Amino acid sequence: MKTLKILTMSAMLAVFLATLVMVSGASGAATDDQFDAAATYKTKCVACHGQKAEKKFDSTLPDAELIDIVMKGKKPEKPPNMPSYADKGVTAEQAKALVEQMKRLKSTP
Repeated sequence: MKTLKILTMSAMLAVFLATLVMVSGASGAATDDQFDAAATYKTKCVACHGQKAEKKFDSTLPDAELIDIVMKGKKPEKPPNMPSYADKGVTAEQAKALVEQMKRLKSTP
């Protein structure tokens, strides 16, 4: 009986520790420090905005407005619509990095 209790407690502890490791690993995977704006742009943005951010991106708008558009989305007169990336887990700092990336792309010849 004592052995069964020890085995049960050991198994519960192992499950708890495994869950803790998975949760901490998953939450740390997408931190702002590890966010790659260039890679995200290539996978999520280039289809609509082009290789050099030459389409549907007005770099003359204030950064705060551009970040707001990334976070909340925008519905122009004609589709495609800009989706809300806050709903997809993008933070304001990550949105700022994307805006900066797009400005760099647009300014390079």
